[in-house]
Amino acid sequence: MANKKVVVAFSGGLDTSYTVMKLTQDGWDVYAACANTGGFSAEQLKTNEENAYKLGAKAYVTLDVTHEYYEKSLKYMIFGNVLRNNCYPISVSSERIFQAIAIARYAKEIGADAIAHGSTGAGNDQIRFDMTFLVMAPGVEIITLTRDKALSRKEEVDYLNEHGFYADFTKLKYSYNVGIWGTSICGGEILDPTQGLPEEAYLKHVTAKEEEAELKITFEKGEIVAVNGEKFDDKIAAIQKIEEIGASYAIGRDCNVGDTIIGIKGRVAFEAAAPKLIIEAHRLLEKSTLSKWQQYWKDQVGNWYGMFLHESQYLEPVMPDIEAMLTSSQRNVNGTAILKLRPFSFQTVGVDSPDDLTKSKLGEYGEMQHGWTAEDAKGFIKVSSTPLRVYYGIHPNEER
Repeated sequence: MANKKVVVAFSGGLDTSYTVMKLTQDGWDVYAACANTGGFSAEQLKTNEENAYKLGAKAYVTLDVTHEYYEKSLKYMIFGNVLRNNCYPISVSSERIFQAIAIARYAKEIGADAIAHGSTGAGNDQIRFDMTFLVMAPGVEIITLTRDKALSRKEEVDYLNEHGFYADFTKLKYSYNVGIWGTSICGGEILDPTQGLPEEAYLKHVTAKEEEAELKITFEKGEIVAVNGEKFDDKIAAIQKIEEIGASYAIGRDCNVGDTIIGIKGRVAFEAAAPKLIIEAHRLLEKSTLSKWQQYWKDQVGNWYGMFLHESQYLEPVMPDIEAMLTSSQRNVNGTAILKLRPFSFQTVGVDSPDDLTKSKLGEYGEMQHGWTAEDAKGFIKVSSTPLRVYYGIHPNEER
């Protein structure tokens, strides 16, 4: 009888390397699949492929879903100005969903009997992978050796070494997850809630020659079309360009404390120059081009969109409905947002937009009105005060 097929979501790290070798030794035909959402370099992918075969994989494939990730989620995160706790751009949360979808799709294509991943039982990723596989690949067995056997790093390393595979799996002080939408950093001082990370813990440092520079990001219907006047058809390339500029100033560093899906609090540091700059530039442009209530309701659904992504609910049927509202809200978000960059920080400067509502002929705030008279203003104020005058007229003892 032919061996059963298992697709291993292969990152090249210790847990997934152990999983490939152990399942091979157990008689499975292992198909190692690396789902890339923009976090792997060409060199890393080449090393992953070489190591997968050394570990005993029958086949290896890179599933590049970076542009799919942008089109199906990332652009809506920009439309919604999504920052979890007004801080974290939920980079890992959203990327994991699309990695899981790609793995499930591949497993169905090759007729796999099982899917395996290297998540532990203490984090959010186990939920993101398992829930996606259960929905996208029903009936396919899910194998999680690291979680189910509560394996230690030493046990995994010893097993690999005993079977002839040697690699540097030294436990580093910090662990990094690099993606198109930012780098998360765990471990070290992050485990102490009274401390932040030292400079050496970050991957990107100040290299900008100028102390101060302007960054201009141009949007059409909420999507980036130019950076400092350079046009981009490829949105991923535009994001990478902004990341390159912002990272040279070490912009986008922060630390987030939030609620995990499993119920405990989690703390993570990150550096995300592009997300921070893009979201704040986009928000700045929206302040001038959207109505008050467009901004209000978009903020509400944008917050929910981010929460659903974090909580592994991307496949919830309401998500396309939210995306439709976010897309509609962007029809007049056109123009250029201007930011000023400095080492470790930036500030918003202004916007140049044909849809700028501050250019109204009815008046200039704090200067002169043209659409109403002084008597109109006094009448408006008097009518607006009516509910309060009624209340305090009846309850004078409650005056503040």
